[in-house]
Amino acid sequence: MGKLTGFKEYSRKNLKRRSVDERIKDWKEIYFPWDDKEAKEQAARCMDCGVPFCNSGCPLGNLIPDWNDLVYSEDWKKAIDQLHATNNFPEFTGRICPAPCEAACILSINDDPVTIEYIEKTIVERAFSEKWIKPEPPKIRTGKYIAVVGSGPAGLASAQQLNRAGHNVTVFERDSRVGGLLTFGIPDFKLEKQVVERRIDIMEKEGIDFQVNTNVGVNYSSKDLIKNFDAICLAGGSTIPRNLEVEGRNLEGIHYAMEFLTQQNDVNQGVPIKSSRILATDKNVIILGGGDTGADCLGTAHRQGAKNITQLELMEAPPQTRSENNPWPEWPLIMRTSSAHEEGGGREYSVLTKKLTGNNGKVAELHAVKVQFKKDKSGKVNLVEKPDSVFTIKADLILLAMGFMHPQKEGLIESLKIDLNDRGNVRTESNMMSSKEKIFACGDMNHGQSLVVTAIASGRECARNIDLWLMGQSNLPAVRGFAQAN
Repeated sequence: MGKLTGFKEYSRKNLKRRSVDERIKDWKEIYFPWDDKEAKEQAARCMDCGVPFCNSGCPLGNLIPDWNDLVYSEDWKKAIDQLHATNNFPEFTGRICPAPCEAACILSINDDPVTIEYIEKTIVERAFSEKWIKPEPPKIRTGKYIAVVGSGPAGLASAQQLNRAGHNVTVFERDSRVGGLLTFGIPDFKLEKQVVERRIDIMEKEGIDFQVNTNVGVNYSSKDLIKNFDAICLAGGSTIPRNLEVEGRNLEGIHYAMEFLTQQNDVNQGVPIKSSRILATDKNVIILGGGDTGADCLGTAHRQGAKNITQLELMEAPPQTRSENNPWPEWPLIMRTSSAHEEGGGREYSVLTKKLTGNNGKVAELHAVKVQFKKDKSGKVNLVEKPDSVFTIKADLILLAMGFMHPQKEGLIESLKIDLNDRGNVRTESNMMSSKEKIFACGDMNHGQSLVVTAIASGRECARNIDLWLMGQSNLPAVRGFAQAN
């Protein structure tokens, strides 16, 4: 695909980032776009590899070699058609996906992989600029009414697919704005909110009804939901965060990451803040958790003007390159540096928080110990504290970014009286239907916290299952290789 010798002639080139000094002064996206020549050269690196592992590396089964070849051939219109064939929202995944497709790229065996994610973003933004992406309402309506509860990436994907099948779709969102994690959790410097609003506007014009400030099970009864709709898709997020169970947790200045991130996104959108302002300005900030959410907190704290930021992670520091027991095409368990890490702050690994102390009810210090993971005689791995490794760090603000447990049970789930699995997620059958007829579940709601690309794949597959159940057949495409975890 592309140019047969392209991967030999051109080196990988990422989108250029704005300088750190410039970008930490605002909330705008940090990347400059490629010009056409740069995009063509990067697409040319896609090999005629015979078996494109990138397809299977992507939860959506994106047709990556196809649209790389089309970009190389400068057929941008066909490229967006191929991209949309498997992905409803490439403008989201092209910005915030960790790109498992790139890890699976055959070039990754001994070279830098193709810049798949940035090519994806370039295609979709070219399509928007050319006004090729327009509302496409269905020509025929089936007369069936479907409720989608939750407007994150899984809910949006399911809603758009079901609407394309001709069903009448209503999306219920308990917050004041649509988008879920895309709107409230991900910082603007990674995903500006007009990008989300642009797609929502198209979906509304396609005939999807969005009902905000509607908390099903609270101010909209589950009985009415069941009575008024032929099928229901539960697509809420995994919103219960993992807590830090240590002495001093009740001190002021300790917040969950999503409280911090959501509040800043609200401020950026001019939405009034309902609770006390959480600010990192001139503070010693500790972030507990080394994943994407922790990095989002880091970038946000930089922009708020933190005095000092330290990110702590319980696990050991990953290696700079693949270890022998982590070969291609497995996901590479290596050290990753995000744009937020590039902006500053320290990272410490193998750290266990022991307690928190403060002054006058406010947190002041975090007490921790270095740890290591050791196997006992039975082969079980245990967490062991290193001798004489206790230390303290000044902390005026502590942000908990340690992942999420499961969806909220109070309200919607409890009122529907549906079964949960042993992880606290909605238990579903192979067709993604819950323990109650006509109630389906997708995304975080049924397989737990995961990637945005996985949520979109789950939403698409759930839509097809609902369409099959309602109509006996479906023209909606199956998501190749998607398997729900339950």
